[in-house]
Amino acid sequence: MPLLEESLWNSKININGWVAGSAGTQDIVEPATGKVIGALGVASAEDVLRASSAAAKAQVDWAAKKPEERAAVLRKAGLLWEEHAEEINDWLVRESGGIPAKAELETHTAANECYEASALPSLPAGDVLTTNHDRWSFARRRPVGVVSVIAPFNFPLILGIRAVAPALALGNAVLLKPDPRTSVCAGVSIMRIFEEASLPEGLLHLLPGGAEVGAAVVEAPEVRVIAFTGSTAAGRKIGQSAARLLKRAHLELGGNSAMIVLPGADLAKAASAAAFGSFMHQGQICMATGRHIVHQDIYEDYVAALADKAKNLPMGDPKSGTVAIGPVIDGQQLERIDSMVQSAVSGGARLAAGGVRGEGWFYPPTVLADLDPEHDAWKEEIFGPVAPVRSFSTIDEAVEMANASSYGLSVSILGDVGMAMKIADRVDSGKVHINEQTVSDEPNSPFGGVKDSGNGGRIGGAAANMEAFTETQWLTMRPEIAPYPF
Repeated sequence: MPLLEESLWNSKININGWVAGSAGTQDIVEPATGKVIGALGVASAEDVLRASSAAAKAQVDWAAKKPEERAAVLRKAGLLWEEHAEEINDWLVRESGGIPAKAELETHTAANECYEASALPSLPAGDVLTTNHDRWSFARRRPVGVVSVIAPFNFPLILGIRAVAPALALGNAVLLKPDPRTSVCAGVSIMRIFEEASLPEGLLHLLPGGAEVGAAVVEAPEVRVIAFTGSTAAGRKIGQSAARLLKRAHLELGGNSAMIVLPGADLAKAASAAAFGSFMHQGQICMATGRHIVHQDIYEDYVAALADKAKNLPMGDPKSGTVAIGPVIDGQQLERIDSMVQSAVSGGARLAAGGVRGEGWFYPPTVLADLDPEHDAWKEEIFGPVAPVRSFSTIDEAVEMANASSYGLSVSILGDVGMAMKIADRVDSGKVHINEQTVSDEPNSPFGGVKDSGNGGRIGGAAANMEAFTETQWLTMRPEIAPYPF
């Protein structure tokens, strides 16, 4: 039987097994064609409370399991991602609108996320502390209990599994709320993988839904940590709720990442990196290159080279396997992208490529030059296949332009390494990539941003994952009861 056999999950959620969601069902729409390709069960706030209670009960026994038992489940999950990659890739292409290569990256990364997480149970779980008293003193790491994971639509599998896997490995239970638009490829698939990996029942619950469900998985009383990836606006609301409830929220939010192209940079290689950074997955990536800051000596040649790349990237249904650009996720996103582009052109920006929407939910790779720095197309996250370009004359000016953003997720610097190293020390960003574009992620690397891009590198790598999904407990021990003056 296929892993994603529709009779198992169609029109259902998962709370201690596949059940009907209290909020009914929702159509699953293929962005490339607009066709309905299935039905999704939708959870309610009441479903979330029921799942949270069940998760808290199951978590106690899971945390008490031997480290090798938890590790074995994560290793098995990693193998299952590899075994079922072709089937899951098909859903990633159909449901998220990504090209096959992007889908393959997601399943490959999902496997590695599980392999990395499988090492967490056997890591040192604390420290032996010095003390001025006649006792032993320890700081030990304990599971937080129940973790809510809220994942977006753009890289839905990676951005869900990167929190689900380490949270489970460290002895927690998880409530998973995927985006309703990608709840099969990054919700059902995660649920089914862990079912097949023999994760005990009650430790992972699948709760697709909208804002009501998002609020519920934050506010459920058993939940102690929220791992959220999504927009800055939604992240602010989650952060406010978490603060009011004295819960920890790990927020990976929006971006408007800058690529600084230095004088003397290889133009052909720079244009290739720039096109990938801005147009990969239709620009629907938090780390996408949203601002191209190019030295004035090569500015016009760079705009021309990038425009040529944009004009020659094939666009169409990603199922064909012959395109580089697929559809954006839905009509609302398409309207937002086009509105920002047309407004920029009306405001004086030069349209060097693209800018004319296609049929359906397709938007061509677009290059905007000579933008007003106060225009939204320069200042805000477009989340579409658009490359805004401006020039700089001095290194100080380039640094100032890169930092003149409310976001701070990723920065790329192309060109002379010595000059780039000096710039890297001056930019406000959670990630800096020298002679690479802005989009990069690895399971063993801490991931996060600063300013409006979130509250730091809270996920990725053993240290960040241990900090994110455990609490520190102080433990002291004496050979006999201590004497007291009372």
